[in-house]
Amino acid sequence: MPHMTAFARNQWYVAAYSHEVGRELLGRTLLGEPLVLYRTEGDGTPVVLHDRCVHRRYPLSEAPTRLDGDRIVCGYHGFTYDTTGTCVYVPGQKRVPRTARVASYPVIEQDSLVWVWIGDPALADTGTVPRARHLDSPGWVTVRGMEPIDADYGLLVDNLLDLSHETYLHGGYIGTPEVAETPITTEVDEGAGIVRVSRHMDDAECPPFYARSTGISGRISRWQDIEYHAPCLYLLHSRVAPTGVVPEADGSDPNGFHTEITYAITPSGDGKVYDFWAVSRDWATDDAEVTEFLRKNNHTVVMQDVDALNLLQRTLGTERTGYQELSINIDTGGLAARRILARLVEEGDRTAERAAR
Repeated sequence: MPHMTAFARNQWYVAAYSHEVGRELLGRTLLGEPLVLYRTEGDGTPVVLHDRCVHRRYPLSEAPTRLDGDRIVCGYHGFTYDTTGTCVYVPGQKRVPRTARVASYPVIEQDSLVWVWIGDPALADTGTVPRARHLDSPGWVTVRGMEPIDADYGLLVDNLLDLSHETYLHGGYIGTPEVAETPITTEVDEGAGIVRVSRHMDDAECPPFYARSTGISGRISRWQDIEYHAPCLYLLHSRVAPTGVVPEADGSDPNGFHTEITYAITPSGDGKVYDFWAVSRDWATDDAEVTEFLRKNNHTVVMQDVDALNLLQRTLGTERTGYQELSINIDTGGLAARRILARLVEEGDRTAERAAR
């Protein structure tokens, strides 16, 4: 078996986009925990419960399970749960067994993302959820999607923190020779669990992804500034501009095109990860053709990653024990992320041990 990155449980993870959660029951699995998501009838608050009826383990996200007001009625024997996961009705008797309850999970909705806390509910601090304001800010247009990958979530973290692979895996879309050739700078804030990787290209080929969407012809300066908030949120602040065009002293950048690329990296289970992806822009916001081009192109790029990581996971599964992995300068950010993830797991384990005493 390939090495699996352990899960940090006392953390916030993206379970869904806001638009995915409604009055239809939605099933997702986070960190191996099956969840059912829906919205309340009155104010539309998202509810997240364990997706298994206490009686015979029927999945509550599956038909004919249904909502009756804000209560879930299990489609197998009619056990009924309120929004806290407490069972309020069982068939054939008045008394509801005291143990008839399913777990309810802390949830926060912000920036058009639905975040869920799988660990100890007492430790869930909504103030620690990282922001991605561009996803629903006025003046920004976003295309988005989600792809499940049959690979360890650590492989997706590696992939996104080392963009030199764009040159080879994504040539013809977002990759050009300069991405792999340009050295990176890496900053790590161990305490905050943030890794920053920057690659500033002053004179680069303009890849089709940007040439066709911005209309820039000729060479460009291209900046890629990554901000990874372990374990789940990845932000890539991207800037392209015609060569020689630099932002004004006050930071304004009238001739630059800024694009925010967001990923939520949510482990579904061992060797499975949800790859939530979004591309946001504050330019050509009324151009439906640009929107569709970016959606289609970025989906293609994401699927190239999906195929590569699925293959890599299968390959690692056939490796002999004790094989040696080689890392170089481009891996600095990814290795820092692995260290931080290991620390978050360790801290979570220590917290769980203390609670169990």
